[in-house]
Amino acid sequence: QVQLVESGGGLVQAGDSLRLSCAASGRTLSRYAMGWFRQAPGKERDIVAANSRSGYTTYYADSVKGRFTISRDNAKNTVYLQMNSLKPEDTAVYYCAASSGGVYALTTDKYDDWGQGTQVTVSS
Repeated sequence: QVQLVESGGGLVQAGDSLRLSCAASGRTLSRYAMGWFRQAPGKERDIVAANSRSGYTTYYADSVKGRFTISRDNAKNTVYLQMNSLKPEDTAVYYCAASSGGVYALTTDKYDDWGQGTQVTVSS
C-alpha cells in the first residue's frame, strides 16, 4: 500500500495556472501507474490524466488535452499535474491515485490507493 497526499489546490481566476503535487510514502511510485481524477459536486469522479508505470505513456481526457500535463519525479516520489489555461468548468476536488498495473487505467476501480483530494476552484 502506498500513502498519497495531494497539495497545490486553491482559488484562481480563469486563465491562470496551478500545479498539483501528489507525494507518496510507503512505497516507491515507480512501481505504480498513476492517475489524476476530479470530482465536481453532484458528479462522478472522472479521469483527468494518467501515466504508465514507466512514465512513457500518458492519457488525457479530451476536456484537458493541451492544457494539463502529468509528470512524475521518481527521485522525489512525487507525481504532478500542471494545469494551464484553467476554466471555471475545471472546478472540482482533484485526487491522485495509484494502480499496481503497469499500464495506466481510466476507471476508479482499477486504482488501489487514493489521496484525500485537493480543492481547485476557478472563478470566471
